[in-house]
Amino acid sequence: MRRFRKIVKPTKLKSPIQEDETVLADSVDSVDSIESTNLLSGIFDQDLQHIKKTFEKSSDIIIREFRIGMGKKIKSAVIYTDGLADSMMIQHFILTSLMNEPFEVHSLDEGVRSTKIIDWIEKCRLTIGAISEIQNFDQLFNAVLSGNTVILIEGCKDAISASTIGWEDRGVTEPASQTVVRGPREGFSENFRTNTALIRRKIGDPNLLCETKKIGRVTKTNIAVMYINGIVNDKIVEEVHRRLDKIDIDGILESGYIEELIQDETYTPFPTIYNTERPDVVAGCLLEGRVAIIVDGTPFVLIVPALFIQSFQVAEDYYQRADIATLLRILRIICFLIALVGPSFYIAVTTYHQEMLPTQLLISLAAQREGVPFPAFVEAIMMEVTFEILREAGIRMPRAVGQAVSIVGALVLGQAAVEAGIVSASMVIVVSITAIANFVFPAYNMAISVRMLRFGMMALAASFGLYGVTLGLLALLLHLNSLRSFGIPYMAPFGPFILEDQRDTLFRVPHWKMLSRPRLINQKNMKRQQD
Repeated sequence: MRRFRKIVKPTKLKSPIQEDETVLADSVDSVDSIESTNLLSGIFDQDLQHIKKTFEKSSDIIIREFRIGMGKKIKSAVIYTDGLADSMMIQHFILTSLMNEPFEVHSLDEGVRSTKIIDWIEKCRLTIGAISEIQNFDQLFNAVLSGNTVILIEGCKDAISASTIGWEDRGVTEPASQTVVRGPREGFSENFRTNTALIRRKIGDPNLLCETKKIGRVTKTNIAVMYINGIVNDKIVEEVHRRLDKIDIDGILESGYIEELIQDETYTPFPTIYNTERPDVVAGCLLEGRVAIIVDGTPFVLIVPALFIQSFQVAEDYYQRADIATLLRILRIICFLIALVGPSFYIAVTTYHQEMLPTQLLISLAAQREGVPFPAFVEAIMMEVTFEILREAGIRMPRAVGQAVSIVGALVLGQAAVEAGIVSASMVIVVSITAIANFVFPAYNMAISVRMLRFGMMALAASFGLYGVTLGLLALLLHLNSLRSFGIPYMAPFGPFILEDQRDTLFRVPHWKMLSRPRLINQKNMKRQQD
């Protein structure tokens, strides 16, 4: 008897409270199982409960429940983000199509209802353009937070994502940093698809490919890699994707993040990745075989590989006669040298090499410096720092006030410093010419690089005279020749020297003579036009 009792144990009846606790535990377990698998279960209430739990403290996430069909009403819901999705599109193309036009769901076979109802709704009911199917919650959350609308239907393991992006953004305006006298007046904006469309409008070729991906564990920023298949070097495209895929960061807020994370050389003052706000510049670079990287939320598009000479070229060079473009490019190179070594040359000559100056000029400079208590190096440092402060103040202040502050402030402070005997008039002239020459650079990041290097050249000139300036220039030249941009020498086509590519460097030949693309960048389709 004891043996029988050990084998057959008496069963205990559960109380109603225990049954409720069991049901609650089962529901919790089901939610936990959803979170662990991350796949949509196909059980409408469970999936919707998980979505509500995720967005329970987000008041801008709208969850609209409704029913579809005439006979057996099927539970459905749309989920979208208020402010990112276009509510009018949701009203007219989704809710109206599914609710105001009843259809017989029960007339479908049972197998069709369980497996192909989403396909039937996509093809027969929805009147919206771009749609896709979603299998897991990660895709669902990304779609909702990107401005799309997700449609959840009872009995379906997949959900529908409809493109309803419609947030407010800045329109297409003229870029502020790269203005031209002749040429298009349109520039990129902060809208991702607007930027890709501007490039697509310039190049209407099906070989223009646009590959998108998301980077940033939290921000999930859209990134597009655009290039022309058949022209671009495939190795450069592979290298771009490899470097982008290696990025593991919580957020990307601007293209500067991408630029710093994928550039070849970190410790260099020179930009090895080119950025622009102009669609025509991007189109021209794509036609040469380069790759464009578009980042959502910024008007600045990255272009790789970049060359040193590219920072002295503007889009307007290709819209006017070749002789005028050549003269302007030579002028920019001269301004580059003035901005780099102008103050240092003045310091070296007035401190160590007075014999190089004409007698009358030497006497005039000596008379100006008679009451100045500081050496030329200290004068130059004081004036350069003052101009940098005024330049930054002019940039950060409102545009109408900033220009007046930078110009009037420089004139007033310069005149006051001369009258007070703190600096000489010749030093004010040299620093002013240097500052003006710095504004000639089309590329803002190259102008900043020159401003940084100028202080180092001034220190070398104060220590070693013209010998120090020469050594600084040689070191700079060696550094430039050591740089690479996605495997391409930064100083190409000067180092290595490529004769065929000299047609569009310091000089620009007429368009009818520009027969080929850059050889180091492009190695597949070299011909641009016939002889």
